[in-house]
Amino acid sequence: MSDHAPLKGWNHTPNVPVAVSPLFSWPIRPLAVLRWFWDSWFLISERLIIVGVAVASFYWFQPPLEETRSLAFDWIAQIWLKNILLMSVVAGGLHLWFYTFTKQGERLKFDPRPLMKNGKQFTLGGQIRDNMFWTLASGVTVWTAYEVLMFWALANGYAPMLTWAANPLWFIALFFLIPIWESFYFYWIHRLLHVPFLYRHVHALHHRNINVGPWSGMSMHPVEHVIFLGSVLIHFVVAAHPIHILYHLQYYALTAATTHTGFEGLVVKDENRLKLGTFHHQMHHRYFECNYGSLEIPWDKLFGSFHDGTEAANERMKERRRRMSGGAPTG
Repeated sequence: MSDHAPLKGWNHTPNVPVAVSPLFSWPIRPLAVLRWFWDSWFLISERLIIVGVAVASFYWFQPPLEETRSLAFDWIAQIWLKNILLMSVVAGGLHLWFYTFTKQGERLKFDPRPLMKNGKQFTLGGQIRDNMFWTLASGVTVWTAYEVLMFWALANGYAPMLTWAANPLWFIALFFLIPIWESFYFYWIHRLLHVPFLYRHVHALHHRNINVGPWSGMSMHPVEHVIFLGSVLIHFVVAAHPIHILYHLQYYALTAATTHTGFEGLVVKDENRLKLGTFHHQMHHRYFECNYGSLEIPWDKLFGSFHDGTEAANERMKERRRRMSGGAPTG
């Protein structure tokens, strides 16, 4: 068996082995790093789109910063409605495109199985209804609570403010650094959530989704939403502009939907025009004890939990699970 043979049992696999970013490789490869940033951001990407959404949110839909000095129902409700709309458009739009109207058929779809229509493990009896409930009722509410907290803190001087005039280079750089911080933060909280007690009582709700769809990404227990979106609290230390706060939270919440589409990308005129789902994380939902982080920072490689999408890596993961289970055979 070739070390690079792709996994069996999937409808679509990307080019394997899946590779981590070159950001932390040694020796440093400047051209590879630049290429990685270019491919991750330009010409069109989730990240660039969300920067645009954050800018539009700030100028057209966000209450003035002066207004957020005092907590009031009207501006908090305005933010909650905006976030409900954003999540519904992104997750709902992707679900309609890929699963209701099947505009792309099976092209670039990772798992050949359909989403589950029913299932006793789901709160509302079916995967999609269950995912929508936890995403909108809990996810958007916690997202809004953090957004309200950060805007209130910025307005009152409890969190440091960054302006374009003060440091334009850092202002731009922060957009590129937030996803790297996300990768660092996500790995460690994800490993924490796989501690047996937290897994049983909290994270298991997200792992009801063995095969994922757009509504699955933010379908979590409220405690997990608090931990997951708590990444934005870094801005009590690292100065940010309100646009960065919006981008940070929208990036976390909305890319949870896009990366869980179950499809590698959006096909337009026979080409993958917009990268979406990640096979790296899709494998985590099926194989469980692998790929806790994302590809920006190679934590999984350092700690032996990296699955690169090949049959050889799958055998290594089975052996790892066998050791973790005390020698019992694994499937």
